[in-house]
Amino acid sequence: MNPIPRVKVTDKAKKIIDELRQANGELMFHQSGGCCDGSSPMCYTKGEFMVGAGDVWLGKVDDCDFYMSKDQFEYWKHTELTIDVVPGRGASFSLEIPLGIRFVTKSRVFSAKEYDNLVETRLGDMI
Repeated sequence: MNPIPRVKVTDKAKKIIDELRQANGELMFHQSGGCCDGSSPMCYTKGEFMVGAGDVWLGKVDDCDFYMSKDQFEYWKHTELTIDVVPGRGASFSLEIPLGIRFVTKSRVFSAKEYDNLVETRLGDMI
């Protein structure tokens, strides 16, 4: 069985990511867990957000590295995350905000069989 990705992206979100990549170059995501922006996927120009030993790499969405903090990962490690976009302005510094949309994370719990075949995660300073 092929490894199952921890994070996926909808076609609608891919279109926005591609648009942002054309305007900004390589991109990355960090799943925010802060109080001000809730828990939302934040899109940055690659390298703009500093990741380190306190962050976990979950995989790639549309060729963009995707991270979240270790503490938050402990709560979400049993879930599949799907990045989507919805109308509305989020309260963040994410690149899509000026477009009048925001990225959101949808989740579902992995089955036991899926959980045993997940893509391996890595700490941010090991990337």
